[in-house]
Amino acid sequence: MRRTAASLLLIAGIVPVQISRVASAQELSDSSSDNGAALIDQSTLPTAIEQKGSRPQADPSVLPPAATTLPETLDSLSSPPSLVLPSQPDQVRIRELRPLTLAEVEQLAEVNNPQLKAVALEVQQAKSSLRAAISSWYPTLNLTANGLPQYLSRQDQQFDQKQQTQGQVQFTEEDTANFRAQLNWKLIDPARVPQISAARDRFERSRDAYLIALRNLRLEAAKAYYYLQRSDSQVNVGKESVAASLLSLRYARARFQAGVANKLAVFEAETQLARNQSQLIETLSTQSKARRSLAKIINLPQDITPTAASPSVIVGSWKPSLQESIVAAYAFREELDQFILDISINNSSANAALAAVQPVLSLYNTFNTQRNDTQVYQDPSTDRDLYGWNMNNAVGLSATWNIFDGGRARADYRRKKQAAEASAYEFANQRGVIRLQVEQSFYDLRANQQTIFTSTREVLSARESLRLSRLRFAAGVTSQREVVDAQRDLTRAQFQYVDAISLYNITIAELRRYTGLDQVISCPPKVLPSNKPQRPESEEVQIKPSPNLPACQASLLGS
Repeated sequence: MRRTAASLLLIAGIVPVQISRVASAQELSDSSSDNGAALIDQSTLPTAIEQKGSRPQADPSVLPPAATTLPETLDSLSSPPSLVLPSQPDQVRIRELRPLTLAEVEQLAEVNNPQLKAVALEVQQAKSSLRAAISSWYPTLNLTANGLPQYLSRQDQQFDQKQQTQGQVQFTEEDTANFRAQLNWKLIDPARVPQISAARDRFERSRDAYLIALRNLRLEAAKAYYYLQRSDSQVNVGKESVAASLLSLRYARARFQAGVANKLAVFEAETQLARNQSQLIETLSTQSKARRSLAKIINLPQDITPTAASPSVIVGSWKPSLQESIVAAYAFREELDQFILDISINNSSANAALAAVQPVLSLYNTFNTQRNDTQVYQDPSTDRDLYGWNMNNAVGLSATWNIFDGGRARADYRRKKQAAEASAYEFANQRGVIRLQVEQSFYDLRANQQTIFTSTREVLSARESLRLSRLRFAAGVTSQREVVDAQRDLTRAQFQYVDAISLYNITIAELRRYTGLDQVISCPPKVLPSNKPQRPESEEVQIKPSPNLPACQASLLGS
């Protein structure tokens, strides 16, 4: 009794101290390196305009370019035509399970993904719009031609009132051709420069959108691959738990038949087996969904499903600190550049709106020419043939000035300026979102790192506990309930370990996406023993496939 009380007091004294030490270490790691200096005056911080400029340009060199072609080994996995729509069940039946590595998945996503292709075409559309806006610097030439040739036939008859004789009849046939060329060149156009500036900024914004889409696609592909690896590991854990339950059930039945155990031990083993089989069914379903999710991202043919070619392992350690990651995210994230470009676009649109009430001066040159061929027939017989052509050319200046429009131009100007101010506030909001993303991923990374350590210890302890429980049950010291509890603890610890590794890798991928950095230290190679370790007894147990009964039939098993 005294020993138990002393142990409780010792634990009560040590645990709070350890918790306080861990909390203090985390607080020190999160604090800045200025050793408690005064808070920084936020008005003295550099602005985004000073660092990036008022019209930042997209820089594709900050990340590896997207792949455009597939190697020969992946040529059979090229995406199907965009408008393909299968109409028969046999056309969507899976015929191949294709193992893929993470690098191959990223390459397939960059080449096959239809959403990335659509964003790339939007860049070309913005480029064409910019070229159309630049064309306003050049003169326009219009050509008009009428009657090539034009035929006209006319008949006239005139009467003299004093002489009531038959009127004089005249027939006329005329061929005419007209040609006109008009050259117009706006020498002064207040709306031209702001419209070109806005088109140029929209083009840069579309390039930023492509880089953002490429980063998001790589992150989405990596996360889908890590989720697939996790589902594979969960299936393996589920199979191990089912095999262990079958082994426990075998022992329980053998002891029951030998008369050294009761029927309750058999029921408990059967219950644990059913529970583990349900977990295995759920993990198999998750695995199938993870495979098809990855197939959707990389846009594989309709009859191919991808699988993970490698097991789930830790990709490495994140080298930059939290503060370095935040600053890198501010520098590399194209989302911030887009809001700066939105400010410039709205300002240019405001100037273009104000140009509606400003004068426009144009130079014009108009050239006209006409040719005609006329034949006139009169009664009595008279035939006249007339032929001629004329030409004129006019050069001059024209000015237009919409002096009053009811205040519409000024109202549009204010609206665009207000939109520019709103874009500045959206920039501030996006800045907070970016920092929060980095911080959340950084904290998740640290938590998952600790979870890997604790879950590893838990797996080792639970595995040893299960081994001892089986020995105790075989010796008749304990009941089957202890074995069931130990096995359930081991399965839960293994699932937690698998989740921790997958979530750790996902947070590494998120930090790469959010910061634009790729500073990951690879893990050292494992030192494997020279002799092959002995396989556990549970791995020798064969798991028989269970029938896939219809729901109506399965619900009647217990009746």
